Amino acid sequence: QVQLVESGGGLVQAGGSLRLSCAASGSFFGVNTMGWHRQAPGKQRDLVARITSGGSTDYADSVKGRFTISRDNAKNTVYLRMNSLKPEDTAVYYCNADVMTIPTSHRGYWGQGTQVTVSS
Repeated sequence: QVQLVESGGGLVQAGGSLRLSCAASGSFFGVNTMGWHRQAPGKQRDLVARITSGGSTDYADSVKGRFTISRDNAKNTVYLRMNSLKPEDTAVYYCNADVMTIPTSHRGYWGQGTQVTVSS
């Protein structure tokens, strides 16, 4: 009953920028922490950035200073602005969110992933 819909992935030249968006839809009472993970072929899925409902953020060391995570609580949407992209940023990016499905229950959800490819 909860879906995460991602958009904004694509192909970009090194040094360019992309903005990813992820909106939670369905039936739920609230969205807590939201974030982005990425997974390149042959590698594990790693945290890129996350943001709490109050706006506190965390970033992977590899993206600090280049990526910015933000959210719009009214729209249940999280964004990831990616600047100064490098070929090593190429990966499938997955949105995730901790969703309160009823007032006494919450669980994590994942989007299907969106491909980001950075060419040299």
